Amino acid sequence: MQKLTAVAHRGDPYRVRENTVDSLRSALRRGADAVEIDVRLTRDGVPVLLHDDSLKRLWEHERPLLSLSVDEVRGLTDGGVPTLAEALTATEGSRVLLDLPGTPDVRAARRVVDVVRECGARERVYYCAGASAMLAVRAADPAAEIALTWTTLAPPRPALLDAVRPRWLNYRFGLVDRALAERVHADGCLLSVWTPDTRRSMRRLVGMGVDSITTNRVDILCALRDGALSDRDPRDRDQPREPAAARRPGV
Repeated sequence: MQKLTAVAHRGDPYRVRENTVDSLRSALRRGADAVEIDVRLTRDGVPVLLHDDSLKRLWEHERPLLSLSVDEVRGLTDGGVPTLAEALTATEGSRVLLDLPGTPDVRAARRVVDVVRECGARERVYYCAGASAMLAVRAADPAAEIALTWTTLAPPRPALLDAVRPRWLNYRFGLVDRALAERVHADGCLLSVWTPDTRRSMRRLVGMGVDSITTNRVDILCALRDGALSDRDPRDRDQPREPAAARRPGV
């Protein structure tokens, strides 16, 4: 049986601002098997770590990312938004899941894939997003490992699976039950889910046989998986506190 993969959602966002180098390092120190990061392109085509299409939520600047050069982003955030290359260097030796929010085209996907290749990280990087983004990644790298994000109970069409060739199907955790898990495995894919943050939800998903969980509370997940979390463990709260230096992490 495959060991459950514990994936840190944007790093360790309840302690350190999401999608920053410090947040990624904090998550890895707390036992994460992989870190999930969001990647978008600046105006001058540099992949950087940002989930939203603007700097407003995290950095209190209204301007859209696509209107800014990478140097302008550095200036507005005091260097807080790392480039993808910087993030890959900071996580050297660890698995990294790249989420491509929005609707990147083949050119944008190819730029991300090129940076991964230039950093020598192809063997430890995998990608997640919806069908259009993952088709773009597949076109850019026929050998890429892909987690196809799926948001409905209706299964992906066989033609789409043939085109994307995902290793994983990636579901919002509330959609998952035992029947869905069995169907995904019967179709030859691994099952990943996002983003449960309570012990109750994590335990339910582990019991269903999911293969990977992406969470904002990776230390709790690792402790639960490894049998090191008691029912009275003070680290566990069903209502997590607000994340550091930002609003609650988005989905």
